[in-house]
Amino acid sequence: MLYYLFEYLEKQYQFPGASVFQFITFRAALAIILSLLFSTIFGKKIINYLQRQQVGESVRDLGLEGQVEKAGTPTMGGIIIILSTLIPVLLLAKLDNIYVVMLIVTMLWMGLVGFADDYIKVFKKDKAGLSGKFKVLGQVVLGVFVGAIMYFHPGITIKEKLPLAQQQELLAENPNIEQSKLFMEAGKSTETTIPFVKDNEFNYSDLVSWISPESTKYAWLIFIPIVIFIVTAVSNGANLTDGIDGLAAGTSAIIVFTLAIFAWVSGNIVFSDYLDIMFIPRLGELVVYIAAFVGALIGFLWYNTYPAQVFMGDTGSLTIGGVIAVIAIAIRKELLIPLLCGIFFAETLSVMLQVSWFKYTRKKHGEGRRIFKMSPLHHHFQKGGYHESKIVTRFWIIGILLALLTIVTLKLR
Repeated sequence: MLYYLFEYLEKQYQFPGASVFQFITFRAALAIILSLLFSTIFGKKIINYLQRQQVGESVRDLGLEGQVEKAGTPTMGGIIIILSTLIPVLLLAKLDNIYVVMLIVTMLWMGLVGFADDYIKVFKKDKAGLSGKFKVLGQVVLGVFVGAIMYFHPGITIKEKLPLAQQQELLAENPNIEQSKLFMEAGKSTETTIPFVKDNEFNYSDLVSWISPESTKYAWLIFIPIVIFIVTAVSNGANLTDGIDGLAAGTSAIIVFTLAIFAWVSGNIVFSDYLDIMFIPRLGELVVYIAAFVGALIGFLWYNTYPAQVFMGDTGSLTIGGVIAVIAIAIRKELLIPLLCGIFFAETLSVMLQVSWFKYTRKKHGEGRRIFKMSPLHHHFQKGGYHESKIVTRFWIIGILLALLTIVTLKLR
């Protein structure tokens, strides 16, 4: 809203300083400051409200140190993250940008699914919460929405460089030609990026083009299910990671900050050309949204670090995972998720291995056996005697390392 206000003031009245709102970097910086202030200042008020409403966590006794003391800690704190993100976005972002709209819908939808789960747990006293099939249904609906938008919406396109001979011809005519003139509109595309490969672009339509050239117009039948899988996997991975104080929020902040870097360079014609990566028009505006999201996560950590004053609940964890997945898909870096979201991946994999091995050994030997002392993975280390604050800090360090390796893929091919 402020963007449009200052744009009007600049055009009509040449209002001093109004033009600064045209810069994505300025609005992104302002977004992270506003979200950080909102989550830290108003976060306490929201926590107090949750306490008055007796929205406390009911903790199952798993024999973990310090677990019993967490009982009664306010949950559903993901509301803080959602509000702290959306308020700066509504104030500072271009609300006619399809990427911003898609992320706003993602956050609201997954927040609603997570809220329903927490509501049933807290107020209906049902520890199982929302049925698993309804959670998955919510994730599938989001996946269909995002996949359809990415495939069919006319505002989502990519640009490619002109052939070298044509570039040289244009440069010979005008050595000072604008960089944008050396690119051509490629239109709709299902291309994405493959990490660590020299010619690192892959088109999902190639998965069906072998049938016949005409079959590529049905590539959405492949693309949308892939989007559904990614959204579901990352959302559930974030949900499993949210098990000890500060782990999910801190890890997610690292991941989201890294995605902000990718969004900025992919949406900037100069840097995308320099790094020889896909240039995606209109994507730069997403940096404002991501900046607000980072600020909200860091501000939430103020109250969520050990000992936590509030838990995010599924309202937060499902939302965080869904938003991260959609950002990665929007900037066409979804194939980097196993590396960038390595913590989520390890947590999910530990549960899958534990359950599969237990069922297999019970069927074969009549007694279920375990690979880990407990899953998800962070509980394995808790059972090993590590304090949860040490586990969280070390997971953050690993997350930073994975983020740096992800950024390196920009040039390491």
